[in-house]
Amino acid sequence: MEYFKKTLAAIAGVLLLSAFPVSAQELAPAITLDYADLGQELVTLLGKGDFTAANRNFDAAMKDALPPAKLSEVWQLLKAQVGVFKRQTGVRMFRSYPYTIVYVTCEFVQAPIDVQITYSLEGKVAGLFFVPIQAIAKYRLPDYAQPAKYSEKETIVGSSEWALAATLTLPVGKGPFPAVVLVHGSGPQDRDESYGPNKPFRDLAVGLASRGIAVLRYEKRTRQHGPKMLLIKERITVREESIDDALSAITRLRERTEINHSRIFVLGHSLGGMLLPRIGQADPGIAGLIVFAGNTRPLEDLILDQINYLFSQDGVVTAEEKSQLVTISAQVARVKVALSDSTPAAILPLSVPASYWLDLRGYQPAETAKNLKIPMLILRGERDYQVTVVDFDGWRKSLWERPDVEFKSYPKLNHFFIEGEGKITPAEYDLAGNIAPYVIEDIAAWIMRHYQ
Repeated sequence: MEYFKKTLAAIAGVLLLSAFPVSAQELAPAITLDYADLGQELVTLLGKGDFTAANRNFDAAMKDALPPAKLSEVWQLLKAQVGVFKRQTGVRMFRSYPYTIVYVTCEFVQAPIDVQITYSLEGKVAGLFFVPIQAIAKYRLPDYAQPAKYSEKETIVGSSEWALAATLTLPVGKGPFPAVVLVHGSGPQDRDESYGPNKPFRDLAVGLASRGIAVLRYEKRTRQHGPKMLLIKERITVREESIDDALSAITRLRERTEINHSRIFVLGHSLGGMLLPRIGQADPGIAGLIVFAGNTRPLEDLILDQINYLFSQDGVVTAEEKSQLVTISAQVARVKVALSDSTPAAILPLSVPASYWLDLRGYQPAETAKNLKIPMLILRGERDYQVTVVDFDGWRKSLWERPDVEFKSYPKLNHFFIEGEGKITPAEYDLAGNIAPYVIEDIAAWIMRHYQ
């Protein structure tokens, strides 16, 4: 999974740094500066390690999701990635009614971070996020994009209260074209699956459309409808997080005359890749599934493995980190052997509710895929520490006998399929890059082979 991308009160992912789940507009002049003061005061308390005081102004949902002990755990995970907190360097505010969003820019030893705090009209903390500073580097359109060969159209995926803003990238020409739906990794992703200066879903869209393949990408529900998702957080599953919207995107493509309705493929990254077999079960008419660094191991195991990896980066696991690992290990064990509908989210990994874990209990992606009559392309980067060779081997073990399944492994690529060298750290994701051109070519060639 892409990174332990947590929405701290909504759905967790697989790293710690997150993007904010609602679109923000500039703050109206009538809003006072009290929210900025509240935000800076909260960050001061976090920096001092006073998590009890920091928790006092949380609303009821946040108090339940992030009690002081859990808040301490999250702060320690953040420090494991970006080093010790040094100081605040700025504050700004935006409004997304009825919420006010405060960004407190902070300097840590290894990287700058925006502490992003969502306030209700009552001045209570309704959301807390840690966001990499986007301006470290700028996104650059990849060389394999040929803008003269495609156009982009704004559209909508889904309907009613869960409608999602989306972009359809269409090849120039008559059509009908084969098409790909892109399904996000975990966390509140935008339609480009942006992380720092990188936009892997935009790379896929422009790269494939330049080669005659339409691509539909959309805002993830946990991003566009973050506050509403909090209202159902105690019963949320991967259907609400990902699957339902992927199926809606397929339906939307089947409504368009420019698209060949019998040649719609689905590419799932990270969590999205893990869920592809369930998407395929729900819609057997899909032309093909492309697993883009999708895990086969249980999600809770990935959480523990990734945290172990992050804590071992400097070669020393401190006493505090060991204590955190004991706590997280107990939470993972609880998911496996002592989980029920009534288990509090606060004692489960990353405060993700019991409904989510129960929905995934017993799910074996590769074994589920074995029973699908849908071609599959399974890809991995060998420098990916989040979804590893263990997961890739899980797909191969279950599917190696199927002639309609292909596997590709790329030595230089990370979790975003961007090239790099040496041992990977989270800091690599702050470097601007694009999906390697040979990955685009491999996907396009595979689709065209199944398009005939």
